[in-house]
Amino acid sequence: MLTAVLPFPDIGHEVFSVDFWGFHLALRWYALAYIVGIVIGWRICVRTVRRPALWLDAGPPMKPAQLDDLLTWIILGVILGGRLGYVLFYQPQYYLQNPLEILMVWQGGMSFHGGFLGVTVAGLVFCIRQRASFLGTADLLALAAPPGLLLGRLANFTNNELWGRPTDVPWAVIFPGEAAQACPGVVGLCARHPSQLYEALLEGVVLGILLLVLAWRKGWLKRPGALTGVFLAGYGMSRAFVEFFRQPDMQFVSEDNPIGHALHFGTWGLTMGQALSLPMIFAGLALIWWAFRMQKRDPDQKTTETV
Repeated sequence: MLTAVLPFPDIGHEVFSVDFWGFHLALRWYALAYIVGIVIGWRICVRTVRRPALWLDAGPPMKPAQLDDLLTWIILGVILGGRLGYVLFYQPQYYLQNPLEILMVWQGGMSFHGGFLGVTVAGLVFCIRQRASFLGTADLLALAAPPGLLLGRLANFTNNELWGRPTDVPWAVIFPGEAAQACPGVVGLCARHPSQLYEALLEGVVLGILLLVLAWRKGWLKRPGALTGVFLAGYGMSRAFVEFFRQPDMQFVSEDNPIGHALHFGTWGLTMGQALSLPMIFAGLALIWWAFRMQKRDPDQKTTETV
C-alpha cells in the first residue's frame, strides 16, 4: 500500500519550441543535456591539461588547442556509437525490418555502452592521427564523462522514460502514461523506483567526485590508465546495481521471464544492462592493477605511453 510518493515534474519534453512556416523547431531537454554535458566535460579537460603538475614529466597528452579537434571526434562517437549500440543490443530484429528508422535518432533510442564503444574508437583514431597518448587521453575522457551522465539521466527522468520497477518505497514516483501504469497485480496507481535518479547520483555525482579527487588531489594522472579503470569499474558497478531497480526493456520480459533477464543461468540471470556492464568492471579492475604495476616497476618514469 502506498503511503507516500514523489510528484512527477511534468515539464514536458521540450525546453522551448517555435513553429515557423509549417515547421516545428524545438530544443528538447535530452538534447540540452547532451550539449551542456559535453561543454562541462570539455572545460574540465581544458583545466586539467593546463595543470602540468598533475601529469608525468612528459606533460599532458595534448595541448588545449587540440581538445577542440578531439571534441568533434567525441561528439561523432557518442551519437553514432550510442545509436548503433541501441539498434544492435536492444532491438536488432525491429531495425532489420525497418532499416530507415536507424537514422531517426530524434525518435529516441541511445545506448550508453554503444556510445562508450563509439567514443573509444573515435579517441583511438584521434590519438593515432595526433600521435597522442591513448591512455592519457582516455583518462581525460573519464574525467569528462560524469557530468554528461548526470544530466542525461536527469533528462531520462523528465522525459518519463527508463523508469524503475514497481515499488512502495516512500520516494516512489507515479510516472504518467499507460505504459508506466501497466503494472501486473497492482490495484490503483502504480508507483515506481526513480531509477534514473539512482543512476544520476551514482554515475554522475559519486563517480564524478571520486575521479576528480583521484586526479587533482591524489596524483592518479601520473599512473596512465588508472583513472580510466576507475571509470570503467565504477560505471559498471553502478549500472549493474541499479538494474535491480530498473524496469527492463520490454522485449526481454515475458510471462516466464518477468524480471527481464537477457541471459539465463539456471534459476538466475542477467539483464542486458548487467551483461554489458560486467566486461567493463573486469576491464576496469585489470586496468587499475596494470597501471599500479607499471608505476611500481618504473616509479621514476619520465614519459607516458604513446600509440
